[in-house]
Amino acid sequence: MLVSTKGRYALRVMIDLAEHQGDGYVPLKETAERQEISEKYLEGIVKTLVQKGMLSGLRGKGGGYRLTKAPESYTAGDILRLTEGSLAPVACLTAGSDGCRRMSECRTLSMWQGLDRVIAEYLDGITLADLMHRESDGYDYVI
Repeated sequence: MLVSTKGRYALRVMIDLAEHQGDGYVPLKETAERQEISEKYLEGIVKTLVQKGMLSGLRGKGGGYRLTKAPESYTAGDILRLTEGSLAPVACLTAGSDGCRRMSECRTLSMWQGLDRVIAEYLDGITLADLMHRESDGYDYVI
């Protein structure tokens, strides 16, 4: 599984909006500037997030985007599945896939299923609220 720019940027936009949720609707231009991402590129990502109900948008003066739920309600897994389509490590495990003709005798299937489970459990265990809090780099120890 390789997460594309679209998936990584979607996470950054969602974190940015979560951090600025007290500001009401946040103009996309502001998010693009803070995140140093092309506003035009973000328009496509945000459109997907609005269509799937993760964000709401308001046009005109005072408009922009905001989360539809609390940051604790979104997981990294949900956001990445939405933007990437799948987090499956192999094509035969992708949702809606018919598998492959060798599935019944595949010696590696259980390994791929286990990896798929680990990826899902890990990413579904991280919320947007978790990502809002910067992790320490471990070099702030003082005697």
